[in-house]
Amino acid sequence: MRILLIEDDQEAARLLARGLREEGWIVDIALSGESGDEMASVNAYDAIVLDWMLPDRDGIAVCQSLRESGLHAPILILTARDAIEDRVLGLNAGADDYLTKPFAFAELLARLHALLRRSELTRPVLLTVEDLTLDPRSHQVTRRGLPISLTPKEYGILETLMRHAGEVVSRTYLGEHVWEDEHDSLTNLVDVHVSHLRRKVDQGPVTPLIHTVRGLGYRLGPPPR
Repeated sequence: MRILLIEDDQEAARLLARGLREEGWIVDIALSGESGDEMASVNAYDAIVLDWMLPDRDGIAVCQSLRESGLHAPILILTARDAIEDRVLGLNAGADDYLTKPFAFAELLARLHALLRRSELTRPVLLTVEDLTLDPRSHQVTRRGLPISLTPKEYGILETLMRHAGEVVSRTYLGEHVWEDEHDSLTNLVDVHVSHLRRKVDQGPVTPLIHTVRGLGYRLGPPPR
């Protein structure tokens, strides 16, 4: 699953992203309404978590803009405003659910799962590259029909690579999307986890699918001809 988190409070965004990533989800963070709107226009998300109070445009305006652009992914609004009229305003703007601050992370997670179950338009499809298959809903990975057991970090890396199949994905991009921290040592962690992932995915008499692009990052797909 890929989530867009639009939240201007950097610490709150970091903590929420960390929790979602620990659940195996890919999380992109936008710190303003404008950047969130732009990111949603160029990436496919399974759900959007949107804070009401943003520095440039409030969450209601962002929600309306996203719906007017044709976005169908479920939108969950976060806000400290708990009046009935505020909830009605958010829902009328196109939000699918409304969560009042402060909230428990378990409730946020449960609401996201409920939104995804209810929305036929956002049911995840199988990701398939050659004979490698990943199911974003069940987190099951198979190759040639045989199950592959992955750690949460390995799964996050593989899902990111599969969503960008055929493209070169940098170590920095993998580090930012699979780990919650941003520092140089992450590139070493990425290399270690990709090495472990490669042993599992490309094990046995199969065509190698995970390729190192020297100086740039990794690419998932058939070997270049």
